[in-house]
Amino acid sequence: MSKIVEEVKSANAEYVANFADKGDLPMPPSRQFAILTCMDARLDPAKYAGLAEGDAHVIRNAGGRASDDAIRSLVISYKLLGTKEWFVIHHTDCGMETFTDEIMGDLLSSSLNTSSVDASGWHDSNPGGGTTDGKYINWLTISVQEKSVLEDVQRIRANSMVPSEIPIYGYIYDCKTGNLVEVPEATEAGKAN
Repeated sequence: MSKIVEEVKSANAEYVANFADKGDLPMPPSRQFAILTCMDARLDPAKYAGLAEGDAHVIRNAGGRASDDAIRSLVISYKLLGTKEWFVIHHTDCGMETFTDEIMGDLLSSSLNTSSVDASGWHDSNPGGGTTDGKYINWLTISVQEKSVLEDVQRIRANSMVPSEIPIYGYIYDCKTGNLVEVPEATEAGKAN
């Protein structure tokens, strides 16, 4: 068994020992909101948004992008579990800013192994055995954070399954300070009608 598995199991045992009445939490989030944010390990939505277990839905993916699956989750969050407000929160220094769809497609064509990056860009250390499937995916990379937040709020708002009465707020989490910085154009685009 790996060291990581042992650490996770140990942490879980400690968590279970202090679980108390958390098993009685209702399924719908008590504060009735959802956050779409990045999977980056430096982001802790529970801390930066003041969440406890049971408070809110947190949907995470690479870049915190409004992919079809993220929108699916938001719609379920509203329709079946009663959320009434949504946040789209991207962040500074995001890995999704470091490559393009073309770079990802080329890296996957070269190899399925983990790539590396340096001052000259992304590289495959062990080419061979790749796939061309990566060339046909929109990886939803990011060139400008404010623009991507606005695009995601607009994409969610434009979806026919999203009710117009749900406000959608746009923010960027600053990885250096922990501050949530509003993207006013995105919040305006997500305004409830």
